[in-house]
Amino acid sequence: MTAHEQKGIFLITGIMASGKSTVAQLLAEKFDRGVHLHGDTFRRMIVSGREEMLPGSDTGGEAVRQLQLRHRISAAAADAYFEAGFNVVLQDVIIGPMLQETVELIRNRPLYVVVLAPNQEAVASREANRPKKGYGIWTVSELDRGLHEDTPKIGMWIDSSSLTAEETVEQIWQKGWTKALV
Repeated sequence: MTAHEQKGIFLITGIMASGKSTVAQLLAEKFDRGVHLHGDTFRRMIVSGREEMLPGSDTGGEAVRQLQLRHRISAAAADAYFEAGFNVVLQDVIIGPMLQETVELIRNRPLYVVVLAPNQEAVASREANRPKKGYGIWTVSELDRGLHEDTPKIGMWIDSSSLTAEETVEQIWQKGWTKALV
């Protein structure tokens, strides 16, 4: 069976400006039937009463509950598309213990976890050169520390600091089918 014939769900995570959206889009486009799910879309759907995650957010607070809701909805959407015959690429900032929680929310397998982990300098450069800005109250070093210190080491971790988005997708495509299986 070739990679084109295989079916799966790819969960792509990393900190803001690590390349998740671009990589996920390019990966989804490689499939005959591919879906790119942006987890952040579910956050933006809350038009009133939304609580943003802030540094030092209370783990029992409303912002965390909304983040967990977003992950549950993302997982359910990924499962629904997969069950309809699509390859699914779900991307979001899912770091710390929530990565394992999200993996457990996704019912269907195979599930491939890909963690984009470019160095802080590469992230800062990408942030400076993109039209949308993700950093403000958060710093690159805070999120990077959470990624490297608090996130379970599951799936395929890619230091994409010196890789283009296309090169990153090629690594996922070549190695992901065997190395990132959860």
